[in-house]
Amino acid sequence: MRLFFVVLCFTLFPSIVFSNENVFQKIEKDLDSIIVKDLNNKRLIFSKDEDQQLRPASLTKIMTTILAIESGKMNSIVTITPEMKRVEPTIANFQVGEKFYLRDLVHAALIKSANDAANAIAIYLGRGNKQLFVNMMNIKARKLGMLHTNFTNPCGFDLGNHVTTARDLLTLTEYSIKNPEFNSIVKLNKYSFKAINTNNNYVVFSSNKLLKDDPYIIGVKTGFTNKAGACLIARAKKGNQDIVMVMLNAHNRWPNAKMAFESIIN
Repeated sequence: MRLFFVVLCFTLFPSIVFSNENVFQKIEKDLDSIIVKDLNNKRLIFSKDEDQQLRPASLTKIMTTILAIESGKMNSIVTITPEMKRVEPTIANFQVGEKFYLRDLVHAALIKSANDAANAIAIYLGRGNKQLFVNMMNIKARKLGMLHTNFTNPCGFDLGNHVTTARDLLTLTEYSIKNPEFNSIVKLNKYSFKAINTNNNYVVFSSNKLLKDDPYIIGVKTGFTNKAGACLIARAKKGNQDIVMVMLNAHNRWPNAKMAFESIIN
């Protein structure tokens, strides 16, 4: 794939081939898997071990939230239960009995990567049965052609055979960003909302550091667990370029991601 990258770029973009190749040669040493694609011309820019099954951490929440968005229930009211709160941090720290619009839980899950929000989404849409929602996640994955993906939970915890690939995550991202509501959420750096019945105020901030530093970054999602390492799906859009990059178990995630985009974006 790297040889293909060099030949293709030399043919189409001879002035940038060597700088791009040098950048990705450095980056690939710091991660287990990567895939980079320009969505406008459908050109695969670079990849490494894109079909290797790995832990996705909170990148999982893209599937959790796109199912919520497509449910048609974003204005439905969800009451927080003790089961919804039984997750590890990162959390928004909702209180039992508080009521929220589903859309606010989706924002908290995507922007802050709040596990209690993702868990609440799953239990609510699973009609009290989280496993039913997980089944929905896997059915959706198969429909999208994510053939090397298996979800065991809606948050991204390292539970059982919870695995995917960079290629499958790119497929999921390409699908999800076709939804205007999804796009409007993942580009936000901050979001405020209130519990309907207590008026308690919640503010969530994005865990995507690129959103603060680069005006061309418009999402998408971060993730981290001890087994998955640092993960990132990022999207940059400028002019006729629309670049999506998936990085799994990525050391030096932020400087490498920034360096990669700077080498690609004209």
